[in-house]
Amino acid sequence: MSARAIPILVICVSLTGARADEPVPVSARAQRTAVPAPTAADVAYGTHARQVLDFWRAESAGPTPVVLFIHGGGWGALDKANVHKMLDVPRLLEAGISVVAANYRYVHQAQAAKVEPPVKWPLEDAARALQFVRSKAAEWNIDKARIGACGGSAGACSSLWLALRDDLARPDSADPVARESTRLWCAAVVGAQTCLDPRVMREWMPNIAYGGHAFGFRERHPRTPEEGAAEFQRFYDARERLLPFIREYSPIEHASADDPPLWLSYSQETPAVKGEAQKDPTHSAIFGLMLEERLKPLGIEIIVTYPARPAGAYKNATDYFIGRLKGEVK
Repeated sequence: MSARAIPILVICVSLTGARADEPVPVSARAQRTAVPAPTAADVAYGTHARQVLDFWRAESAGPTPVVLFIHGGGWGALDKANVHKMLDVPRLLEAGISVVAANYRYVHQAQAAKVEPPVKWPLEDAARALQFVRSKAAEWNIDKARIGACGGSAGACSSLWLALRDDLARPDSADPVARESTRLWCAAVVGAQTCLDPRVMREWMPNIAYGGHAFGFRERHPRTPEEGAAEFQRFYDARERLLPFIREYSPIEHASADDPPLWLSYSQETPAVKGEAQKDPTHSAIFGLMLEERLKPLGIEIIVTYPARPAGAYKNATDYFIGRLKGEVK
């Protein structure tokens, strides 16, 4: 990341509607709370039908922080309507924090369009949505200095990629949206994959079978466990060829000393031990612990919590956003 102070906004990704690549939602209260109608719905931030977002405006005399929700679903399912499964939108609005929920192009659509790797589309759409929101700061009464990201599973991976990635702004672009920053103030994620390197993931968890779809190796969905293992093996065997893409789109590859504070939550009930098979390797806390191992020596504040390892005062992503975006802590 470039060492540059940037405003805060929170981006969050949805988890439920649940598929095998989705974690359990973090807030039961968020699930029980009805989501009010958005201030603006299906606002286009690009030209594709899925490049749309919803915006909820918090009432405030001055510019507000924003939470941007990026839904999960393995980058190939679900929708921005799942925002209430992870975030307590009314509570955020009451706290003076606006909310954005974004859709993005799916990996199978990218694969059909021969985009390499397919994960390029959903990740770069996440960045574009963030830049678009920043470009609406004056119209939507948004504080550009308070931007954070949040998501679950694949959405969590997208959020961490934004949080750790160097700024994608292009100051000389003729497109005013592209000139906006993609840097974040903080991120809060659930069930995040922090790495997309098949060799590294297999060293961490020998039964991992996630990530091949992001790089074009999925032949069909749904798939059997045997097909999933074969898909991952094809991904693993192609690693050397894919290394430039893996290094570009794997969040942990961008870890640096100027990264923002992070909060990572996982649902597994047992202690996570590196090198052992996991009950749910796609959403194992091993991912968070390995990112923590990388970031702690750099002085980055990172909280990794799961039932067997409770940590910190934040019970869910909504708590974290209110504390980070409205509190005094950075």
